[in-house]
Amino acid sequence: MGKPTGFMEYPKKSVPYRDARERLRDFREIFTDPVEDHLRNQGARCMDCGVPFCQSDNGCPIDNLIPEWNDLVYQGRWQDALERLHKTNNFPEFTGRTCPAPCEGACVLGITDPAVTIKNIENAIIDRGFAEGWVNPNVPAARSGKRVAVVGSGPAGLAAADQLNRAGHDVTVFERADRIGGLLMYGIPNMKLDKGVVDRRVGLLRAAGIEFVTGADVGKSVDAKKLRAEHDALLLATGATEPRDLKIPGRSLSGIHFAMEFLTANTKSLLASDLKDGRYISAKDKRVVVIGGGDTGADCIGTALRHGCKSLLNL
Repeated sequence: MGKPTGFMEYPKKSVPYRDARERLRDFREIFTDPVEDHLRNQGARCMDCGVPFCQSDNGCPIDNLIPEWNDLVYQGRWQDALERLHKTNNFPEFTGRTCPAPCEGACVLGITDPAVTIKNIENAIIDRGFAEGWVNPNVPAARSGKRVAVVGSGPAGLAAADQLNRAGHDVTVFERADRIGGLLMYGIPNMKLDKGVVDRRVGLLRAAGIEFVTGADVGKSVDAKKLRAEHDALLLATGATEPRDLKIPGRSLSGIHFAMEFLTANTKSLLASDLKDGRYISAKDKRVVVIGGGDTGADCIGTALRHGCKSLLNL
C-alpha cells in the first residue's frame, strides 16, 4: 500500500451532498464535486488488510478490486484505477451512485474506526474517466456469427448484453418501456441517478454494436416463440416488477399507490416535460404516508418532498 499509516493519519470524510434546502427545489443529482486531494487522502485510509473483507461474501457482490484501486487513487494513477475498476464492474457510474455499499459495512477498518469511503472513490474514478475521455466503446475484434436476444434492459440485462457483445455475439436488447434502462431509468429517481448518466452508457453500448428495441413487450407485442426461433440464445432479465401488496382494511381506498407507480410516473413526466404535463401522481399540499423505510421508501420520501407535500410520515 502506498500509505501504510494512512488510516491513522486521515479521518473519514465523505464527499458532501448538496445543501438540503437547495436540492429540495429540483431533481438534479444530490452529489457535489469531490476535490482530488480529499479523495487521495481517503484512498490512503485503505489498510493493508491480510484479508480484505470488502471483497468477501459480506462485501462487494461483484468482487470489485477495492484495495487495488484505492491505492492507485492515493498514488494519483487515475487511469490505472479505472482499468482495475472496469475489470469487475461494467457500470461503475451506476453502482458508485446507487449501491448501498456493503463493502463499507464489511471494511476491516470499520471494526475500530469509520470505514473507508469506498463508494465515493468508486464514483470519482468513473466520473474522472468520462471527463478525461478514457471510457470508450468495447467493440469486439471479431464476430461469432451467433445471435442473442436479451429481454429486459435493466442493470442485469445491460451487463449481460455488454459481456455477450464483448465475446463477439450479435446482441439485441428488447425493452417494453419507451426508454432503455429498466430500474435505472424509471425505478431510481433522477436525484440519485441522473438519466443522462444512463443514456451516456447506453450510447456506448450502442456504439459497441448492441441493438436496442423499445416498446417490445415480449409475450404480448412480441412473440416469444418467434424471438427464440430467430436467435441462437434467449436471455431473460425481466426484473422483479410485481409489487408486494398489503391485504389490510382500507387498502382499496383512493390515494393509495405502489412505490413504482409513483416513482415511474414522476420520472416519465420529468423527462418529457419537467413535470409540466401533469401526468404524474402529485404529492403537492398533501399529507403523505410512506410505508417502508428502505431505498425505495426513501426515494418516495425524497420525491414527495420535492413536490411540496404538506406533511410526511414514514412507517
